[in-house]
Amino acid sequence: MPQQDDVRPGVDAVRGVDLDAQSRCAHYHGAADIVAIKFMCCGVYYACTDCHAAVADHPAQVWPSDRWDERAIRCGACASTLTIATYLNGTPACPVCGAGFNPRCRSHHHYYFAVPAE
Repeated sequence: MPQQDDVRPGVDAVRGVDLDAQSRCAHYHGAADIVAIKFMCCGVYYACTDCHAAVADHPAQVWPSDRWDERAIRCGACASTLTIATYLNGTPACPVCGAGFNPRCRSHHHYYFAVPAE
């Protein structure tokens, strides 16, 4: 049975399981777990790959490196969107509002982006 699909309304709605106001979900809900990622396969923002697996009706696809100039990262603190390149190559914080992102997410990048697994 599929899990509850919560939608955080807004310009770029975020989908997931048990979302809070900053896009934390049932799977990742630490203070810095505030990044939502637009999935290449469907163009929809999800809180994490586990949320996508729980509520989407299709498998996830990773973003190829030649599309890292697209805005596919959403800050849960200020709702700013970042390019994938900015997110991958910057410090683990929103360059707009300064909210800290979870630095441990780096070990999960291969679920979303065509990068070598760590």
